[in-house]
Amino acid sequence: MRRVRLHRDLPVPMPDGVTLLADHYAPATGERAPVILMRSPYGRRGPFAWLYGRGFARQGFHVVIQSCRGGFGSGGLLDPLGDEHDDGLATVAWLREQPWYGGSFAMFGPSYLGYTQWAVAPYAGPDLKAMSVQITASQFRDAAYVGGAFALESALSWTTLTDAMSRRFGGAALWTAPRLTRKAVLSGRPVAELDLVSAGRPLPFFQDLVTHHADPAVPYWDKRDFSLKVGDVDAAVTMLGGWYDVFLPWQLKDYATLRAAGRRPYLTIGPWYHIDTRHARPTMAEASAWFRAHLMGDTSRLRPDPVRIYVTGAEEWRDYPDWPVPGMREQRWHLQHGFGLGPEGVGADGAREAGPDRFRYHPDHPTPVIGGPVLLGDSRPRDQRRLEQRRDVLVYSSPALESGVEMIGPVRAEVFVRSSTPYVDVVVRVCDVWPDGRSFNVCEGVRRLGPAPEADDVRRVEVDLWPIAHRFRRDHRIRVHVAAGAYPTIARNPGTGHPLGAGGPMVPADVEVFHSPDRPSAVVFPLCAPRG
Repeated sequence: MRRVRLHRDLPVPMPDGVTLLADHYAPATGERAPVILMRSPYGRRGPFAWLYGRGFARQGFHVVIQSCRGGFGSGGLLDPLGDEHDDGLATVAWLREQPWYGGSFAMFGPSYLGYTQWAVAPYAGPDLKAMSVQITASQFRDAAYVGGAFALESALSWTTLTDAMSRRFGGAALWTAPRLTRKAVLSGRPVAELDLVSAGRPLPFFQDLVTHHADPAVPYWDKRDFSLKVGDVDAAVTMLGGWYDVFLPWQLKDYATLRAAGRRPYLTIGPWYHIDTRHARPTMAEASAWFRAHLMGDTSRLRPDPVRIYVTGAEEWRDYPDWPVPGMREQRWHLQHGFGLGPEGVGADGAREAGPDRFRYHPDHPTPVIGGPVLLGDSRPRDQRRLEQRRDVLVYSSPALESGVEMIGPVRAEVFVRSSTPYVDVVVRVCDVWPDGRSFNVCEGVRRLGPAPEADDVRRVEVDLWPIAHRFRRDHRIRVHVAAGAYPTIARNPGTGHPLGAGGPMVPADVEVFHSPDRPSAVVFPLCAPRG
């Protein structure tokens, strides 16, 4: 391993006169060599810089870690997501002028650091050779409005975190932000006032998210969404994600876009959540192999198959040539009369004329959530039995499985519902029920509804759930929840259609879920032939 020299606080000028600061980790020789660029709103010091800054430099790369605008010594004001395109390209232009620049560069980093890569990559030029992105996506809008429902806990916790990091003793923000967020969401205040509870003052980006809804046509998102340009990226891309990460569905869309453009990205998905420290080691190993291959010509560490996934339930890693995996086929598992669940067609149990199942959702006492993907929490599966006792959650269960069933791929639900108010959420969750009765969430999704365009008041609702790679073992059961809330992961639906931040009276929703031959509610699973 090479020795490393560290040069701190290098000034990087932006076109508007603002100066951003960067730290430069250089091989001790100081010779020209490929550069790895990281742009972060979380500072340039600490374990992250030690692991990746020094780690890559010891392999012969120059490494530049820059603080984004408005934080940790960099000038200007942080406008989250808004300046990363212009500032990133100006930083790349500065890199090319440095005497140690070797003529090529790569970009690296997770979460927001991954987003800063997508903001630059389609425009960076041919000397951008490689990218290594983790737990991230080319746009954050859809993760902020999952299925059209505001991802309250994640949005509030991130804005609280970044605000706290800008203050004295901000190093503890990663631990304090979730606690302050929980205090806020339990306060009963309107959504638009929750930042006053968590941070003590209005947070501009949180207010922006409350105001600028999920519609991609809203001008606010024009300079913050790079998903349409992903296919233009020529650099070699490797991705790492987690089954319990908030950005996984949109990371996989980026993968699909690259594949459709003829690229061959690598993809790794493990049993990780967003702030899970367990993905640090594979991140370093895979990024190192990727950069050595595409910046130094050493392909000896690349695996033969581009896709590597961890199959939960089977508890094993598998390699595949692509995603979705070859051999996957869709199989519908129907909600049945008597709260059954199975691949048999609706009416196979003889109850062809069975009426719908019903529940009432009270936004004043919203249906809670136990587990599921959030930004700053432990999102590993949790026992759902307490939630399943609630009267505002419908629970459909299969018989005990006679043999193992493997599901690897995208999951969606098609649910026929009628609601007393057109403004309602449809939440669908899949669980793995163990022989002792424990019920662990595997994946979930939500769809927020508005006024129905159809004349019929029964609506066919499609809900995209998180993708999975899971084996339901023999003697286990597959279970599906249908509800109208998952608080505070998503903001409560007031049932009125009023703007997200508005307070005032709320309207309960009386919801019916149908499972008849002409209205066959079902979850569409990605069935795969089990291995072993």
